[in-house]
Amino acid sequence: MKYNAVIFDFDGTLCDTGEGVMKSAKYALDAYGYDAPEYTELSCFIGPPLLVTFQEKFGADPTQADELVKKFRERYTNKGLLESELYPGIKELLIALKNEDLKLGIASSKPQDYIEALLDYFNIRSYFDSICGVSFTADCESKANIISRCAKELAVPGNEILMVGDKCYDIGGAKANIINAAGVMWGYGSRIEFTGAGAKYILDKPSDILSVALGYYEQTEDIQGIFNGTIITVHNDTVTLADGETAYREVVDHPGGVAIIGLTDENEVILVRQFRYPYKETILELPAGKLEKGEDPLKAAVREFKEECGAKAEIFEPFGEVYPSPGYCGEIIRLFRAEGLTFGEQSLDDDEFLDVMKVPFNKCVSKIISGEIKDAKTIAGILKLKELKGL
Repeated sequence: MKYNAVIFDFDGTLCDTGEGVMKSAKYALDAYGYDAPEYTELSCFIGPPLLVTFQEKFGADPTQADELVKKFRERYTNKGLLESELYPGIKELLIALKNEDLKLGIASSKPQDYIEALLDYFNIRSYFDSICGVSFTADCESKANIISRCAKELAVPGNEILMVGDKCYDIGGAKANIINAAGVMWGYGSRIEFTGAGAKYILDKPSDILSVALGYYEQTEDIQGIFNGTIITVHNDTVTLADGETAYREVVDHPGGVAIIGLTDENEVILVRQFRYPYKETILELPAGKLEKGEDPLKAAVREFKEECGAKAEIFEPFGEVYPSPGYCGEIIRLFRAEGLTFGEQSLDDDEFLDVMKVPFNKCVSKIISGEIKDAKTIAGILKLKELKGL
């Protein structure tokens, strides 16, 4: 199904406010002599109302909890608020959702003033049609009620709204309003927590929210391993489609790779010519290499360019990504642009046999058009560079 509105929790969903919240909670507990662990172990304060957490987790009575909240805000207002950062991909997600004409809201147990200050700080306030937080004097409002207020301000029926959050309170509050909910794995919740709370979706990255909202998302239910090799793994997954039906997906996992578009001062592209066994064919392509697990793509690209071509570059910049075969393979190739080139000795692997070629840029384009160059990353990189530099 498609949704016409998305309501977000704030802390742990849009913004990683954890450091400031936890350090301020530690500050308050220490000030009143509570036996508190290190601030990194105080993630229980992220999400639910502070007044509730001080009572439930540390045994404070209502009066003492109120004093603890005041002490928390003493530090948070002056320092902790800006110990925050947007999660990677959030701003891009908001832009994409608004481009699809979806209404966006925030329903959070965080004080409204804090939410608005951070939205302004990160320059994302304009993306939201409704912002619902709590007041400093009434911060124990239930999540269900906050979500209800937000839904009314958006003027969208509950069955057309997706609630997105990182804790069970978000899922429960959505269910109380008969709204479908998604739990996100980049915040402070867990898969077990979301499943127990009844989340309809459990999402691994921000772009998944767009897929759900548009009615495309496929929820993984089971993974059956088929093959585990040196480079790739193959598995057969059971998925639930957007319409609730079951389907099966054969998937190849690959660690990903890098490819370098090296351009000389004479507008020649550095290509390599080598035999590619799966095609039983000798092809022209950009110098490239496989990423090791956890390896920084830029460092890998610099290494591969030097090893395959004996080349170094004064300019070495990210140039986008290519999904070579998204129908069945999860490989991502990171492109890099290299200019200001100097050349030295190659350092090829024992099983690597290739020639380095300097091909005039216009001839590369002609080879793409004629079909002589067939490699996807090479076609994408050269044509992208052509558009960028007007060559």
